[in-house]
Amino acid sequence: MADNERRSGPEVSKSDKRKQSLYFPEAMLDEIQKEAQRLQRSMSWVVQRAWKHARREIKSLPGSNEPET
Repeated sequence: MADNERRSGPEVSKSDKRKQSLYFPEAMLDEIQKEAQRLQRSMSWVVQRAWKHARREIKSLPGSNEPET
């Protein structure tokens, strides 16, 4: 199975953990780190929560090949 294919079925648990490198501007990374410390959570947790809150808005953005409406 390719890395970019989604896995499904009973053999995959909700805690399926795959590593992926993400690159952030230094200022944003510092801010994420400070929030993680403030919340006593991992940086990964903070980014995952941010995605859950922002994904509806992000999905409404037009793709680079889609005309803007």
